[in-house]
Amino acid sequence: MPEVEADKFWRSTIALDKRSAKSFIRINEKIRAREIRVIDENSEQLGILAPFEALKIARERGLDLVEVSPNAVPPVCRIQDYGRFLYEKEKSDRAAKKKQKIIVVKEVKFSVTVDEHDYQTKKNQAVRFLTEGDKVKASLRFRGRQMAHRELGYAIINKLIKDIGETGIVEFMPRMEGTILHAIIAPSKKQEAPKPKPAAPAQVEAVQPSVSAPQA
Repeated sequence: MPEVEADKFWRSTIALDKRSAKSFIRINEKIRAREIRVIDENSEQLGILAPFEALKIARERGLDLVEVSPNAVPPVCRIQDYGRFLYEKEKSDRAAKKKQKIIVVKEVKFSVTVDEHDYQTKKNQAVRFLTEGDKVKASLRFRGRQMAHRELGYAIINKLIKDIGETGIVEFMPRMEGTILHAIIAPSKKQEAPKPKPAAPAQVEAVQPSVSAPQA
């Protein structure tokens, strides 16, 4: 093998090994099973072979032997281009990650002595969080002698739940934890409004042109 080609081969092998270590996927000589079930690049079953036999076939086709199902008995390996396999896997992982919605729990704090203006401000804040897809933790802390009037706190949190209406779904009803009363409200699924039916075109009556009588 010429020196330039040998250098290129070893560089690609080292890069392949680094990517393999990163993804924890066994390939080629790293496959340790005594026997494996082999699928080729055309998704054809080649049967159960020893790893060295499958690797020989992969090398003859200029491809790699990749362990795709290590927990199967025997493990399943596929003959394919490992670099392309990693590219497709990362691409699908990125697409799946974009579709994931990270739900954040945002807290809205009340007090037993909250006035109406402050209550409305916090209620609107809770509604905004829910419409943005986040959960809301409505909490109210009792201080000192306020613990003797817990019904006031329950009244505020229950009023909030009622005022939020269909914007949210109560995930945890109001409950006490120490001196704090809290409830968890999750965003409700938005129901699509039915599309209005297109209006029928207005019928226009045909107007007959008037014919004047000929002058004598």
